[in-house]
Parts: sequence; C-alpha cells; structure tokens
Amino acid sequence: MTAEEKTPKGVHTSKLQMIFFSWTKDVLIYIIVLNLFVEYNPVIIIDSFTISIFTAILLKILLEIILKLEHRVFHALKANKFLRIFFTWLILFGSKFLILEVIDIVFGEHVNLGKFLDVILLVIALIVTREVFQWIYRSLGSKERDTNQVTN
Repeated sequence: MTAEEKTPKGVHTSKLQMIFFSWTKDVLIYIIVLNLFVEYNPVIIIDSFTISIFTAILLKILLEIILKLEHRVFHALKANKFLRIFFTWLILFGSKFLILEVIDIVFGEHVNLGKFLDVILLVIALIVTREVFQWIYRSLGSKERDTNQVTN
C-alpha cells in the first residue's frame, strides 16, 4: 500500500494541526538536545527526565516569545539599519540572561543550565537542530513531489 492509498484524498491539515505538530516536534527535539547536554556537559544539570520535559516546554515558550519580539523590532526599525542591528543583537544577547533567570525562578535548584556561554551554546544547538529537522522534512517533501511528477 502506498502513502497515497493510506491518506484519504481531499484531507487537508488545519492551521491548529500544523501548530500542534510544530510545537510537538520542537519540544521533542529540545528534550533530546537538553538531555544530550546534561549527559555530556557536567555544568548543565537537570534532576530528572520529567523536569527536562518541562524545561523543554518552557524553553520553547521563551524562544518563541524572544523570536517574535526580535522580528517585531527588526521590522519596526527597517528605516534605520544601525538601530535595527543594535536592538536585534541586544534582544538576542539579553535574552540569554532572561532564559537563565526564568529557568531559575521556575525550577530553582532542580535545573542548572550553566553559565552564560553554556546557555548560548545550548540555544544555538536547539535552533540549529530544529532547522536541520525542518530542512530534512522539506527535502523529503520535495523529493516525493519530484517522484510523483516523474511517475505521472
């Protein structure tokens, strides 16, 4: 049975389904990356797997808010390139302190994401891993379209 035969024709995913899928995918990626950092970086400590799940969810929420704010500032300051770059950098730089503080407030001694540099590396790893998964997902979709066009 082919993939086309398994999927009913005319079924489309809704915006809410896509948001749910995106958040689920990102949180699962964040859980994996967080736990790899816990395993291989002795400075980063998370007391349990359950807490790592909640930490991943909180990181997803924080990163979404930070990226939305960064995009708003970027578009609001289109006219002034210097201010746009400065405030974008300030948000992205300062957000690491915000992440450390919020994680500390919510989880206290149960989670330690290390120092500033550790958080920067962690956030970069989270974003890069998410983008790699997105690239793979899009590549698989374009290859399937190309294969379907050849066979039709």
